[in-house]
Order: sequence, then C-alpha cells, then structure tokens
Amino acid sequence: MPAAEPTVTSRSKPGWLARIIRWALVAWFRQQGWTVQGTAPHPRKFVVIAAPHTSNWDFVYFLGAADGLNLDLSFMGKDSLFRWPLARAMRDLGGVPVDRSARHNVVDAMIAEFARRDEFMLTIAPEGTRGQVRQWKTGFYHIALGAGVPMVCGMMDYRRKVVGLGPALMASGDYEADMKILAEFYRSCTPKFPDRATAL
Repeated sequence: MPAAEPTVTSRSKPGWLARIIRWALVAWFRQQGWTVQGTAPHPRKFVVIAAPHTSNWDFVYFLGAADGLNLDLSFMGKDSLFRWPLARAMRDLGGVPVDRSARHNVVDAMIAEFARRDEFMLTIAPEGTRGQVRQWKTGFYHIALGAGVPMVCGMMDYRRKVVGLGPALMASGDYEADMKILAEFYRSCTPKFPDRATAL
C-alpha cells in the first residue's frame, strides 16, 4: 500500500520578510485604538467568515485581531502571487495558493486541505475583493459543509472599533436558513464603507 500523505500540523517559522510585514502591520494596528474580542473554537479547524469586507484596510485590522487572539489564520490567494520573490512571504503569512481556472475546483481543493491538516483556520471574504457584488459568494459555505467544519463569524465593526471572532455555526445544508442566522449577527456590524456592503 502507498504511504499515507503526512499530516500538516502547523506552519514553519516565518522568514524575515513575513516577520517584518507582520510586525509593521500589527504595530500599526495596535496604535489605532481597536478592541479585539472573541475566542476560537477547538479543534482549530474552521472557516472564518471575514465580513463585512468593503476596504483593503480590513485585512490589516483582521491581521491585528489574529495576533491578539494568537491565531495562525490562513487565506486563499491566486497562484500567481506565490512566485519569487514573494512566494515564501505569502505562505508564511498564511497564504494558500489556488488555481482559479475552470479546470480546477477551489472548493474541493480546500476540503482536501482541511482533511490533511490538524489545524486549519481558513479566512474567506464572501464579498470578494474587487468591486461591489450584489450577494455573498457561496464558496465559503460549501467548503465548510464539505469539510464538516464550523463557520466562525469574523467581524469588523468600524463604528465601535471592534474586531475579532463571533459565534460559530455548523452548515446544515439549508443555505437560506443558515444565511438568515448569519445575517442577524452581521446586522450589528458597521463596515468602513456601508454603501459598498453586500447583502447575504
């Protein structure tokens, strides 16, 4: 029988570039007067819903929250970003390269990633990263459902300057019903640009 694929337990010690980037962003975040709240469920295998997401600054604040909660969060990035000279730093910061072409299934790839890791906290912004969309993308939900892991409400409230983690929800398979529960939670979160916010 072929040898089993090794299980990934944690990321290796980050290189100098990733350490400098993280240090600079976290130091800046700590000066902004935000409050970090919440706790991560155990085991540490879950999908973090990064919402609301209306600004590139959201990444900086969420990185600060991860540092405050002592979490090694991961995120997906297109594979073209994982080339020299940024490849090592991208992975050290938690990046997971994905091929978004039609020939590959990102959902299946992330489900497989959950299966092979002891710890995997995958952060996904359902609103996407470019421009305004009318409704949340559903990939985060299908990844959580397929991997059998909870969805954790990552939250960012610019009005109260609070960032962190909210409640966890297991995907039931009834997308509409589950989205109503999530919508109720996110109703109290004020994005940086409310006019860019997307409906669930």
